[in-house]
Amino acid sequence: VTCLQEMSLTNPLIMLIASQLEPTYARTVYPCFDEPAMKATFNIRIVHDPSYVALSNMPAIDVSEMKDENGSLWTVTTFNTSLKMSTYLTAFVICDFDYVTRTERGNEIRIWARKEAVKNGYVDYALNITGPIFSFLEDLLNVSYPLPKTDLVALPDFGAGAMENWGLMTFQESSLMYQPSDKFTSRKAMIAIIVSHELGHQWFGNLVTMNWWNDLWLNEGLASYFEYLGAIFVEPKLSLDKIFYDHVVQPVLREDNERGVRSLSETEEKIKGSFSLISLFDSITYSKSYLKEFSFSNANQDDLWTHIQMVVDAQNEVQLPASVKQIMDSWTCQNGFPVLTLNLTTGTISQEQFLNKKNENSPDSYNNTWIIPISWMRSGSSQPLMWLDKSSKVFPEMQVSESEYDWVLLNVNLNGYYRVNYDQLNLKRLARLLENDPKAIPAVSRFQLIDDVFALTQFGYIQIETALELTKYLAREDELFIWNMVLLNLVPENLESTLKNYEVYPLLKKYLLKRMLPIYHYYAGFIRQNVDALEDDYFAQVYLEKLFATACWLGLQDCLNLSSELYAKWMDNPEYKIPFLIRRTVCCYGVAMGSDKEWNFAWEMYNRTDSTKEDKDILLSAMSCAKESWLLYRYLQYGLSDTLFSSNYTSIIILYAVTKDIGYRMAWEFVTENWPLLSERYGKQPALDCLYFCGFLAYSSTSMFKP
Repeated sequence: VTCLQEMSLTNPLIMLIASQLEPTYARTVYPCFDEPAMKATFNIRIVHDPSYVALSNMPAIDVSEMKDENGSLWTVTTFNTSLKMSTYLTAFVICDFDYVTRTERGNEIRIWARKEAVKNGYVDYALNITGPIFSFLEDLLNVSYPLPKTDLVALPDFGAGAMENWGLMTFQESSLMYQPSDKFTSRKAMIAIIVSHELGHQWFGNLVTMNWWNDLWLNEGLASYFEYLGAIFVEPKLSLDKIFYDHVVQPVLREDNERGVRSLSETEEKIKGSFSLISLFDSITYSKSYLKEFSFSNANQDDLWTHIQMVVDAQNEVQLPASVKQIMDSWTCQNGFPVLTLNLTTGTISQEQFLNKKNENSPDSYNNTWIIPISWMRSGSSQPLMWLDKSSKVFPEMQVSESEYDWVLLNVNLNGYYRVNYDQLNLKRLARLLENDPKAIPAVSRFQLIDDVFALTQFGYIQIETALELTKYLAREDELFIWNMVLLNLVPENLESTLKNYEVYPLLKKYLLKRMLPIYHYYAGFIRQNVDALEDDYFAQVYLEKLFATACWLGLQDCLNLSSELYAKWMDNPEYKIPFLIRRTVCCYGVAMGSDKEWNFAWEMYNRTDSTKEDKDILLSAMSCAKESWLLYRYLQYGLSDTLFSSNYTSIIILYAVTKDIGYRMAWEFVTENWPLLSERYGKQPALDCLYFCGFLAYSSTSMFKP
């Protein structure tokens, strides 16, 4: 048992036991050959307290009573024999939960949670979408779900996040609960995505399982793809296809460009020799006949390529430059990804692994050549798909004329997993096009252009001046997910931290603020007059906080005034709800623009018994935004008080303080002055870590929530 919880959320105290056996913990629960390829059927019987319910992969077929040698009464729950499956998918939960249920195509679906949460309707949304997603995937894959029931269990504390156990999926509460009173849809979208991911695993991972953990991506990668298809199906109004690029593609591109990052598939010996199995569970690894042939069995990536090749061979519309295996092995059997360099004068495209120019040596012996599909546009017209199957190749179709209106755009809508390095001629034409008519380039491609040029700058391919050319148009950019990408690259972690001590720094802030004004004022109007109109705007709910935080950090007076106004309104009426879209920003700058009165109000609200964990986190952070040194010093002193905070909050308070303009030196002095107490309380090594961290941040700290 890897998840044992004591719940004091209700009275009296209750216990909860939940299993998490992936990847190799089944062997700690029962004797077995704990390998994914060694599938078997399982007969599970659980003896438990009569006041609790026991759940497992299959339906219960018998519930009886027994007495132990001391005469104590126990309940014995026996479950039907499971289907043939891998050991890591066996699961059980023993809880005092309630559930809601519905039946979809003969599949009984139950959502389990704390009784109070079920009573309040917090799991109704998850119940309403689970059945339709199941049916959608069944129709799409043409393979029926083979179990007679499905349980989804919301756990108050679950380190794995979510787990696809066959017939008994487990989730963190936040991944499965939605409050009916919440008018906004961002949490709905998150729940739909996570539930879709775990349901996708019922086919890719449970029905057909990878032979061993080196092909983990067959489980996680395919489930990550289907999670967005399922979520888009049940929430078609939320434009979740764009979220895929921001939440999945872009972060993985950033992680996958490091030299030590492994490829998707490696030999078992290489994995066993240099990585633990747990290291495989990261963001990088996340044909109908294929599913049918390997049902209740195992497969590797070559099995998948074979079945895709069969589909390709049976049609004439798509012609590939090589076999499916050759194409896909070039992507899954070597690490990293390519950057394509385009010369429009000659029409030449060359490829190389995207690496830091200061360290170009390849990390492995593969030839670092990918077989790359190139979707492209020329002067606004879509062009036939091209393939780059060697290190360099001339495409006469891509030679442009002298007209400034003749331009080329590669990797349209981010259809390929690579970056593009354009020559100066094309970049200038694209920059001019964006200034004149941003919509001439698809939104996802605008997102990609911004991300590519700053990544190329960071890794030494182009100069920062070149990247900034593509940002001149931003006053006309109205897509929040693109602005999120801009802010990710410009503030605070990247350019802001490197330019802060240079005279160009205030010029950069002025440059950015000028371009932010239109989109800021557009959304500020909603905040002031009709915030409810944003309840279906998923992008506003996800990205608006960062936009407003940056505007205030840049010193926009309207943003500072708005924060003060809303905070004062809350002080006048503690029952008033600050729009959650910008609540963290309002609280921070409300305290920063005020005096001890505003700080004391934040402290009072923090200590209210009805404050949620999220409320407390926002207010704890906001109190560190004070501009008065004595208030910040009091804040740090409070962190040492056993009566005001539990000991684990001390480091959090120091962290919040050290990321503020006047706080970083105070935090450093505070830690050094209180070194004996901190080292006694936490031990020397944790205290040393804190000291090192404070010292590091004292000289390099940046934060968008920095008044």
